[in-house]
Order: sequence, then structure tokens, then C-alpha cells
Amino acid sequence: MDPWSESEGKRAHDPIFKCSSQNHHFKEMSADADVTLSERCTCIWVSGPIIVGAGPSGLAVAACLKEKGISSLILERSSCIASLWQLKTYDRLSLHLPRKFCELPLMPFPANYPIYPSKQQFVAYLESYAASFGISPTYNRTVVCAEYDEQLLLWRVRTQTSGTTGQEVEYLSRWLIVATGENAEAVQPDIGGLQEFPGTIMHTSAYKSGSAFTGKRVLVVGCGNSGMEVCLDLCNHNAEPHIVVHILPREMLGHSTFGLSMWLLKWLPVHVVDRVLLCIAWAMLGDTAQLGLKRPAFGPLELKSLSGKTPVLDVGTFAKIKSGDIKVRPAVRQISGRVVEFADGGLEEFDAIVLATGYKSNVPFWLKDRELFSEKDGLPRKAFPNGWKGENGLYSVGFTRRGLMGTSVEARSIAHDIEQQWKAKGMHPDGSSSSRRCCLP
Repeated sequence: MDPWSESEGKRAHDPIFKCSSQNHHFKEMSADADVTLSERCTCIWVSGPIIVGAGPSGLAVAACLKEKGISSLILERSSCIASLWQLKTYDRLSLHLPRKFCELPLMPFPANYPIYPSKQQFVAYLESYAASFGISPTYNRTVVCAEYDEQLLLWRVRTQTSGTTGQEVEYLSRWLIVATGENAEAVQPDIGGLQEFPGTIMHTSAYKSGSAFTGKRVLVVGCGNSGMEVCLDLCNHNAEPHIVVHILPREMLGHSTFGLSMWLLKWLPVHVVDRVLLCIAWAMLGDTAQLGLKRPAFGPLELKSLSGKTPVLDVGTFAKIKSGDIKVRPAVRQISGRVVEFADGGLEEFDAIVLATGYKSNVPFWLKDRELFSEKDGLPRKAFPNGWKGENGLYSVGFTRRGLMGTSVEARSIAHDIEQQWKAKGMHPDGSSSSRRCCLP
């Protein structure tokens, strides 16, 4: 008996699929149908894949599946698609890479979009993308546990709805696609005295605009792209930002730095491309170490590959640093009241602290699988392009450390793999079968 037929037989005799109890009700649904739940509904069978996360990665894989006639169910903990972009990003944010490197599969950006689309334009693109492929996520469903049932040969995905009821609903499917991404939860640094700081403390996920900090001394902890842009925004709103960087011009030799890097990598190894980029950056920016911006030991591309840290692409912050409008400070040693002590022994008072300390994966908190994902960082154990597929119908998309280009590659691979499984079992993408299947209650 093949695994699919065996699982059908086991389901027919499993009590979770029976309606014998007044308190339990089973509902079979097509993956893209609207979900209407009553208090009695505790379990839902999904004929296609379950996708956790309605960000760009979740939308991309759903679209690739839809193209092949395979419906899916997207579970999203928030109330909208791309919640990180819509709810947890600052107003001035724009794509750091040219739009051609950020397109999702099967649909380009509108031709009238600028090279670096704004946050609002990117969100509009994602909403249009979802509408074009008829993608309708199930919102306000936080996945609290997902594990593979060895008896049923299915994934059990337990969710809790938002609101006062906190109703729990369990979904079952042969396939589970993890699309929660590298940026699911904000990283909070462990700095002595931070919690006792009497001024304003916020993570960049809560920061919108520098208008609330006019005239205030603000310490920005973290010097990635977000930290640099927040500093520039604060400066433009007449605040006094201090930042605790690989900094590269956004464009080199008339081309985007990223585009130039991709072109050079066709002909040269990574370490050589890094040397070329650093030489051009030095010629354009000068010796950044004199301003307190010390370069890491690795080149920008190698650093990205090893650690996932994105090199900073300058959008105007560097000029403010050179002019002294933005002051660079060494690492924070500890905080006492409003006074911050730095690693060099310097002491300064601040009115507010903005934590540009990034995000992390939350997969280890809810996925009961230790083969595909690492417990340490919640990322696939295997590096791109080999980290997208696990065992028993488990997949990963959006964890490549290569942005939306990596997401597109994985989304296509997952859709193709699941399509082959449909065909191998004599199934049609609409869910019908040429062989007999058990009739579920």
C-alpha cells in the first residue's frame, strides 16, 4: 500500500475525523475556500498544502502552486498580507535593491514604478499580486504548534484565533510550507540598564517617523540599513541622532551596487568581487574608519553569505555623518538612568533609544521538526539552494538570506515538487482522483 492510500485508510478510522461527539465537528474544505467556523468546529482537512505566513514568500509559493492548478491555504497571524511591511516599518522605507531583483514569480512590477519602489508602492504591488492570483489568506490565525502525525501521515497545524475567544482550530494536510521568514520576531538586545532607561525606548518595528523626536538626543543601537535610515530620518526632523558599518554606495559606476555585484559574480569568485566593491567604495567614500565606521574582516558579499548580514547601502546618511549631523559612537557597555556608557569609556545623556537590532525567525517555537530547521537560529540547516525541502511534505521558503530572488527560486521549486507528487499518485490538481479515495465524514 502506498503512503497516500495508507493515510486515507487511517483517517477513516481515526476519531478526529468522526462527528460522533456533540462537541467536535469535522469540516472538509477546498484549500482556497472561505473558512467559516462555529464554536463546534475543531478540525479542518485541507486538500492542498498549508502555508504558514502571508508575507511575500507565502504569496509567491501560493501563486506558483495556483499556476499549476493546486490550491493552498495560507494561515496568517495578522490581519493583512505582508504585515511586517504594512505594520512594522517606518514611513520613509523603500526597497534597498532595484525592483527587478525584488519581483515575485509570474508578475513584474508596474512599468511606471521607480527603480527603488517605496514602501507604499511595494505593498500595493503585493496586494495586486494576491488579487491577480486569487489568493485569500485566512487571517488572525496564529500557529501555536505544527507537527507530523506518524499514524495519519499528515501534518497537524494547531492555531489560535485572535480576539477574546482565542478559539483553537486544527488543520490537517499532507504538505506544510513554512513561509514565516527570517524576520518574524524583533530582536531585543541584552544591555545592562536598558529596561530602567527613563526615556523613550522603541524597536524600529514600532518606529514610524522622526517627527516625534524633534529636538531630542536619540541613540540608535544597530548600524544596518534600518539603523542608518532611521538616523537620516531623525536628522531630517531636527533630532540629534547618534549611531552605535560595510557601508557601500547604493550605486557604483552608473549601476546599482547589487546589480554590479551580480554581473561580476558571473565571471569572478566572491572574494575577488568583494575586493572590487571595496576598492570602488574606498574611492567614492574615502577611509570610513576615520569616522568611526570600521569595516568587518570579511567582504560584503562573503559576510552576507556567512552571517546573513546585509551590507549597508547608503541613501544619504553618510553625508550627514561626514558633516557631523549624525555622530558615530562605539558599542554600548551599559546604561544608568539617562546616561549611556560606551565601550571607549565615554558617557553621554540621551532622551530616547531606538533599537535597530533586527529580527529573527520564530520557527523553533511552533514547528515540531528538528531536521529541516535549526533550533539555534530557526533557519534551514542546509544552505541555499538546498534548504527548501524537508521530509514528509515539509518545505521552507523565504529563509535563503538572498532576499526575494532566493524566495522566487524556492517558490518555483516547491510548486514543481508538489505538482510531481500529484501526478505520481494519479491525482489532478483540482483534487479529483482516478483511484478510489475514502469518503471522509
